[in-house]
Amino acid sequence: MNFRPGIVCFPVLFFLLFSFSPSSSFSQQSGLKPSDIIAGEEIFPIGVWLQDPGNAPSFKALGINFFAGLWKGPTERQLTQLQAAGMPVFAAQNNFALMPRYEDIIIGWMMPDEPDNAQALANGGMGPPVPPETVIEQYRQMKERDPVRPVLLNLGQGVAWDQWHGRGTRTNHPEDYTHYVKAADIVSFDIYPITHRDSAVRGRLDYVARGVDRLVNWTDVSKPVWSLIETSRVSTAEIMPTGEQVRSLVWLSIIHGARGIIYFVHQFSPYFIEASLLENETLSQDVATINARLQSLAPILNTEKAAKIDINVTAPYDSVSILTRQDSCHLYVFAGSVSKFASEAQITIDGDVVEAVVDVLDEARQIEFRDGGFQDSFAPYAVHLYKIALNGEDCG
Repeated sequence: MNFRPGIVCFPVLFFLLFSFSPSSSFSQQSGLKPSDIIAGEEIFPIGVWLQDPGNAPSFKALGINFFAGLWKGPTERQLTQLQAAGMPVFAAQNNFALMPRYEDIIIGWMMPDEPDNAQALANGGMGPPVPPETVIEQYRQMKERDPVRPVLLNLGQGVAWDQWHGRGTRTNHPEDYTHYVKAADIVSFDIYPITHRDSAVRGRLDYVARGVDRLVNWTDVSKPVWSLIETSRVSTAEIMPTGEQVRSLVWLSIIHGARGIIYFVHQFSPYFIEASLLENETLSQDVATINARLQSLAPILNTEKAAKIDINVTAPYDSVSILTRQDSCHLYVFAGSVSKFASEAQITIDGDVVEAVVDVLDEARQIEFRDGGFQDSFAPYAVHLYKIALNGEDCG
């Protein structure tokens, strides 16, 4: 989504800058470069969509480690501000941005946003989406000018919702996306189910998981998929995402295959606020906590190897999905419900684990491990992050 910024005031700016302990992003780790956000093992990519560079320090305080897009940019002012803040950016590609002096801050290129949606016509009204072959040619030209830095393409909600009428003449044509995904090195998409206008989608957090699943499939697991996450009153003035809902969206995305996230923080209803997250103290704290956890697990999340131990989950109607990872001494099971109904899940593990307790990260609780597994309750769209000790010579 591409929107013009407005005038914003920040009543909690002091709180944001001085109350949070910075998360372990590249800017706090010596020896790391901005490009490590997309190529390194120690950093999980966490972006924010189309924000003013003047707010980069505030977003950095929340654990954001890159900007996605610049309004009517990139310009010299924008890039200078980002360099001063140490905030990398994915920017539109132009002759100015290709200058060598900005190689340290522009870590990738942005394709025009949502070409899969109906496009505005010069004489008014809406025309069809940009044909995939046109987008692929744009990508080819961008790679010809810079074959090194990756190109990011963001697609619309048709990725997850076939009935999205905003695709115009291509509504109900998901087959288009097998072609669109060829026009990028990194593919993302946006659908905002918490505040969605349509009752068929509103409250259905599983649409985000569905969109990630489809992009992973359409790309043949050959390129990173990133997920845009709503943190504001995008479409409905009466509904504001909670921290728990944002956490669920983030982790459902990751469990289903997302390897980076981008927060969407614009508010449109009842009035426009460009950086609404910075005005919401409670949600800002929640987002900072989510981001800190992501960075603490970055080396685990960035590996593409699943746990070597056989793990199974049993829940009604396959309502709980899992992502498994392990290091030398711990097994991680990240589990999330894609159901609007509460459920119980049984997780069984066939491996050499310490049969004692399971730590549930960020919930200040433990679960007893017995008879080769454990059981837990899932509220609608809930996520639980489990850490289990393994037996090993060097493990305490």
